[in-house]
Amino acid sequence: MAPTFLHDFFYEFVTLFVILDPVATVPIFLMVTAGLGRRQSLLVAAYALGVAFVILLFFILVGQQLLSALHIPMASFQLAGSLVLLLFGLKMVLGKVTEEATAMPADATPFQRAVSPLAIPGIAGAGAILTVVLLTDNHVRSFGEQLTTTVILALCLCLFFVLYAVAGSLFRLLGKPGIEIVSRVFGLILASIAVTGLVVAFKLAFGLG
Repeated sequence: MAPTFLHDFFYEFVTLFVILDPVATVPIFLMVTAGLGRRQSLLVAAYALGVAFVILLFFILVGQQLLSALHIPMASFQLAGSLVLLLFGLKMVLGKVTEEATAMPADATPFQRAVSPLAIPGIAGAGAILTVVLLTDNHVRSFGEQLTTTVILALCLCLFFVLYAVAGSLFRLLGKPGIEIVSRVFGLILASIAVTGLVVAFKLAFGLG
């Protein structure tokens, strides 16, 4: 029993951590916190992770029921989510996300800096939402298993906070031009993941092998 639980726990942890992709959001975090002190930067991180957790928790609790009520097949949801992720990845590649982050008013509050584009669609993006809905499928997952997934999600986001806390050193090492390059590279990776999701969604939607 214990080995199976540990295997499932590790599988879900790795799945969520990879899908949430903290490394891809570090450049965004550094841009939205540029010019802030360490305490204010950490406050932005805490707000962003809190907002992301609430959004993902909402989809854990009612995501599947909402899709069923609206008669939206999972394949269609995945297709829409992949399109959103593709657009976000392309914005990163083209430097649009960086422009949005740097264009934020200097007097913007930590909460305003945290919400967009960091919390959503950065952390709680289409891929993350789709993943938590699938991992907490009411038809195959018990309440205890869904609770475990929620705990794993919280653990992943706590690790995000640690990563953001040390991100300042990365900024000092790479500088603003380096961070922009990293942002574009990870935007290309996100776009590639989104295209893969689109292919899978099309196969599911049209029953292709």
